[in-house]
Amino acid sequence: MVEFAEARDWGPYHTPKNLAVALSVEAAELVEIFQWLTPEQSAAVMEDDGTAHRVRDEVADVLAYLLQFCAVVGVDPLTALSDKIDRNESRFPRS
Repeated sequence: MVEFAEARDWGPYHTPKNLAVALSVEAAELVEIFQWLTPEQSAAVMEDDGTAHRVRDEVADVLAYLLQFCAVVGVDPLTALSDKIDRNESRFPRS
């Protein structure tokens, strides 16, 4: 993602604020697909090729912006996830 953005001279636009906003917008576009579906309809969303394509595209957009955001602010996303899981293990012990 970093190379992709650099090749297009997007650096001046890829500020932490702009990337966080873009990430939020793309997440909202993913939510929009499910907005008025029943729980049963939402569970079956990947069964329709057109809707599944939209879901995959929005997931890709969310992931792309998240990875670009992490690169700009210097966060290793896998380390951040691992650390968060460790904290959650303490906060939410197994039953």
